[in-house]
Amino acid sequence: MEGMVTMQLSSKSVGLFEAFYNSVKPIQLIAINLEVSKSGKIPNGITTIPFEFPLTTKSSRPLYDTYHGVFVSVQYTLKAEMRRGYLSKPILKQMEFVVTAGKVPKAPEHPEIPFLITPESLENISHTRGVPQFRFSGKLDRAVCDIEKPLSGEVILESSAKPIKSIEIQLVRVETCGCAEGYAKDATEIQNVQIADGDILRNVPIPIHMVFPKLFTCITTATNNFKIEFEVNLVIVLEDDHLITENFPIKLYRPED
Repeated sequence: MEGMVTMQLSSKSVGLFEAFYNSVKPIQLIAINLEVSKSGKIPNGITTIPFEFPLTTKSSRPLYDTYHGVFVSVQYTLKAEMRRGYLSKPILKQMEFVVTAGKVPKAPEHPEIPFLITPESLENISHTRGVPQFRFSGKLDRAVCDIEKPLSGEVILESSAKPIKSIEIQLVRVETCGCAEGYAKDATEIQNVQIADGDILRNVPIPIHMVFPKLFTCITTATNNFKIEFEVNLVIVLEDDHLITENFPIKLYRPED
């Protein structure tokens, strides 16, 4: 049984920092070899061989959630090998199993995130000349989210000079690889959920509901070699395909049962 953290750099980061080549080497979290049956003959029919082993690391590193990312992955695999005679190849079978770790005994505080989006609140434009008038308000119910429960909230279109084409919620992973000499940070989309289609009614709350997908999300993790963080984008598409985007950093945790 083996648990590994694997990291890789995006194409834009390769060659920028020589120190990265050492820091992105795979990190072994756990490695256990166990003989479950002595040599001998196996009778015809189905033979069940029970086994068990503790999921504990030999180093000071804890176990992390199973996570399938783009530049960071945490995977735990179980490999069974049956060795046969000298003239026969061994039979191998490998499978992945899921580990959930990092449970907290007490749920953190859940502050609500109210927001108001207007041309004046946009950060990526130098002036609002030519920007159509609009006003969106709403809230995310919490910034610190239980990974087992959906993200929730609401958005309200109060006014817009141009018709609305759609409103979407985008979940983004932010993966950081590196060391003290430098870091490579990359954001990639996990999933996109459309919550409104067409020019919606004004002053009507539109619910936000997004389930965090297993394997592609994990609890927010920060170590000396890598970080896994998450953000939510509220994306409003106007009829002429102009985009209005508001970003919300969030933190994921897992409470004890």
